[in-house]
Amino acid sequence: MPSVNVLNALREEYLTSFSDEAARTLEALPVEDIVELVEREADAAALIVRLAPDVAASVLAAVSTRVIRHAIAAVDPAEAAPVVARLDAEERARVLRALDRSVRDQVREHMQYPPNSAGSLMDPRVSAFRPGTTVGEVLERLRARKSPEFGAIYLVDAEAKLAATIPLGEIATASPTTRLEELAKGEPLATNAFATKEEIVEFLAQHRLASLPVVDAHGRLVGVIRNQTLMQAAEQEASVDIQTMVGVSKDERALTPVQFAVRQRLPWLQINLATAFFAAFIVGLFQDTIARVTALAVLMPVVAGESGNAGMQAVAVTLRGLALREVGLRHWGRLIAKETAVGLLNGLGVALVTGAGVFLWSRSFGLSFVIALSMLVSMVVAGVSGTSIPMLLKALGQDPAQSSSIFLTTVTCGIGLLSFLGLATIFAAFLVGTGG
Repeated sequence: MPSVNVLNALREEYLTSFSDEAARTLEALPVEDIVELVEREADAAALIVRLAPDVAASVLAAVSTRVIRHAIAAVDPAEAAPVVARLDAEERARVLRALDRSVRDQVREHMQYPPNSAGSLMDPRVSAFRPGTTVGEVLERLRARKSPEFGAIYLVDAEAKLAATIPLGEIATASPTTRLEELAKGEPLATNAFATKEEIVEFLAQHRLASLPVVDAHGRLVGVIRNQTLMQAAEQEASVDIQTMVGVSKDERALTPVQFAVRQRLPWLQINLATAFFAAFIVGLFQDTIARVTALAVLMPVVAGESGNAGMQAVAVTLRGLALREVGLRHWGRLIAKETAVGLLNGLGVALVTGAGVFLWSRSFGLSFVIALSMLVSMVVAGVSGTSIPMLLKALGQDPAQSSSIFLTTVTCGIGLLSFLGLATIFAAFLVGTGG
């Protein structure tokens, strides 16, 4: 009995510590044998998503609900999504039903791509091969699985990241014992799954390709855009739509009827007006301080403008991360921590320059200290707000890009003015006689 326990412990350690090597070994077996193994050995189920994507999809379609749940729970949803996407509609539905709701929602999110993006145009049924695979093994697998490959096959590393593209012509003329890495030349050309049609067309203008591999934000191969689809994309070039960020409907075009444009824009302009009144209200609270130190009125736009720019930088980075699925709601805390640190460091740099500039202009240590400290506070708040607003909109089930700039302006302008005028009021004794 002790020897059995030792063997079980060794097997578990091997599967955990050398999962990529174990997966590589399993890939050489027929799918039926892999299915039998993972059904019998619970620990081996975690290896399914580590297999080459096309092999993993074939296994996942054949195993039980118990194994599906174990296999997908063992990896990040972003890794599982490309495998699930390769299944046909019926198999995909069965796999998703087997998952817990939270895991299912995350996998579905990673399988969804914006209309007219590379992800929506690609065919996820792409054969990927590991280093060390021979030409003979490639041809045998392509024949056995009737893979719809045209033009090239793809080499991926242990993390399923695209490593090389090898034309089928070279496969056909190479010796059966030749390893794929010996045929690989240069860096592989690929497009991001969230690239637009316009970006794909620009890419094709520079490179003549029979098929275009598609990778996710981490460089993992998730599909391929076939030649026919590439031609259609070239004929139907689409531009990037960023109108929603500033409160313009994504359905509006340059020659949209006036009534439609007004109906879509006016509500957001009214909201923007409300934010302007909010800023005016804050200024009104400190009108006595401004009357005594008129230099504050001159410097208010500096604080508001700089904090607004810092906030927009954070918004842009966060929106891109959400769009590319680099981050999700579970990363909210890490994003806030990062933007707090960035805000502190940028704030210190900006505060020192601002304080020095204001001192040269006003010769007032008090005014220089107040605006420097206010700038530091504003930059931190702007960074945290810039990352929190898109995340909050996403948590509420709204489009994260929808008018983020308008909501951000409310916060950054309000907090910037509040910190500047509030600190000026607190340290008013040091400012008397400055600028007035």
